[in-house]
Amino acid sequence: MDTLRIRGARTHNLKNIDVDLPRDRLIVITGLSGSGKSSLAFDTLYAEGQRRYVESLSAYARQFLSLMEKPDVDLIEGLSPAISIEQKSTSHNPRSTVGTVTEIYDYLRLLFARVGEPRCPTHGVTLAAQTVSQMVDHVLTLPPDTKLMLLAPLIADRKGEHAHILEALRAQGYVRARIDGIVVGLDDVPELKKNFKHTIEAVVDRLAVKPDQAQRLAESFETAIHLGEGLVRVAVLADDGSVKDEIVFSARYACPHCGYSLSELEPRLFSFNNPAGACPSCDGLGVRQFFDAARIVADASLPLPAGAIRGWDRRNAFYFQMLESLARHYKFDLDTPFEELPEKVRQVILHGSGTELVSFSYFGEHGERTKRKHPFEGVIPNLERRYRETDSSNMREDLARYLSSQPCTDCRGSRLKPEARHVFIADLALHEVTQMPVGTALAFFNTLALSGRRGEIAEKILKEVRARLGFLVNVGLDYLTLARSAESLSGGEAQRIRLASQIGAGLVGVMYVLDEPSIGLHQRDNARLLDTLRHLRDIGNTVIVVEHDEEAIRAADFVLDIGPGAGVHGGQVVASGTPAEVTAHPRS
Repeated sequence: MDTLRIRGARTHNLKNIDVDLPRDRLIVITGLSGSGKSSLAFDTLYAEGQRRYVESLSAYARQFLSLMEKPDVDLIEGLSPAISIEQKSTSHNPRSTVGTVTEIYDYLRLLFARVGEPRCPTHGVTLAAQTVSQMVDHVLTLPPDTKLMLLAPLIADRKGEHAHILEALRAQGYVRARIDGIVVGLDDVPELKKNFKHTIEAVVDRLAVKPDQAQRLAESFETAIHLGEGLVRVAVLADDGSVKDEIVFSARYACPHCGYSLSELEPRLFSFNNPAGACPSCDGLGVRQFFDAARIVADASLPLPAGAIRGWDRRNAFYFQMLESLARHYKFDLDTPFEELPEKVRQVILHGSGTELVSFSYFGEHGERTKRKHPFEGVIPNLERRYRETDSSNMREDLARYLSSQPCTDCRGSRLKPEARHVFIADLALHEVTQMPVGTALAFFNTLALSGRRGEIAEKILKEVRARLGFLVNVGLDYLTLARSAESLSGGEAQRIRLASQIGAGLVGVMYVLDEPSIGLHQRDNARLLDTLRHLRDIGNTVIVVEHDEEAIRAADFVLDIGPGAGVHGGQVVASGTPAEVTAHPRS
């Protein structure tokens, strides 16, 4: 069927209109604001297309999707599954970035995992494989009689019961395994929950460090390397048997100078949404929240009793008694404006007295006096503790008023742990690539040449990366960085990102409905945007655009003018046809 037939559309202010639209064409719906363009495009065509598609799914699948309300229309024929690309923020999730939304970051993770060059964070040298003798020599540098447990990693954070793995271990003569951090005997292994992630390591040997143990260590390391596919974990045990330290050895990656080791590169190592790759200090957010002294001190020109710090004035008897004791100990006047107090006193009030003991005097509910001697916690540590320990959402919301954000000092906003930040391609780490503008990143990957086996592995991945970066450039977003937070994007930027993602998906036989994608674009970028819309049409899709831009209207295959006025004065078809036909129409 070549035509999309609409009969009796009455959604919102539409006046029972009948329209025939060509399929697999670029269609622009234009008219005054409030004339009924969006009512036809989004609330009628998209709503019905989405509703029919969801209804075609199984009952099981439908329970996860919201079914849109049936629009007020008599008949729609020739409708395809519909995708709406509106002007609204992509995500309010602080973990979403331009890279993750467009899925470019997934390809970059794969690229760095497959052809990245790991380097030592301290010495900057490329990591080389460790030999068994190097492993043995490293262990023998530990203090004599240090108790060790050699482990061969088998399963790393994977769901399943893994019964066959444990059975195979027992059949090979192994007696113990460490499962989720607990050493168990293989004759009596607890049943693992299938839907939970588990980590399993075979206990290859347990021994104490002695100079004459070199031969035994070498044999155990060889066994562990074979069993753990090149990876060995050495647990250093305390006297009570608990693990006080762990050393990772790799037959693949290690620094020849300091022994820094890295397990096999995996895509999850480069994911800030996975514990394996996220910066442990900021949990992969790139920023850290802290209680800001500038927010806590309400008015530095006031003295403490008058409310210089909210909640620590005369009205809060408990905390004010502490300040009175603090004033006696450090010999300052509580009636002095906070900003005029000595720097040391201000620091003690905000951050605490450290290990210095202070004599505090408290009055109980019945007027009895109690004296205690202990360090002063400090206003900021007090807020941090209350925020951390409270189960009350109201309390947490109240304390959040004093929070500010700053880039994480450990990962410098990259969101990744050190191991991931020291894997390079052409002397650039992943976080450095994502901090480039998209246009610069495209130029980098267009000129990137990898030789030999690395080039063969990277070829298909690079093709996808270049294509998706090119789509972003074509919709006028070459100035964004892949690390840009999705919640900071404007509605127009978010819409064009979704448009670029749809081009990358390569769907065919779909009806796309867009809401004024040209808003905020320079004329040069507008031309590239129109080329993108034509590309969607040319691969076999119907593209319906609600638009006021003259250039977009003239570029359309078919134009529908809704009007003649707004609100109750609109909702009618003023003119329809090619741009030339609509231009020539006397009422358009």
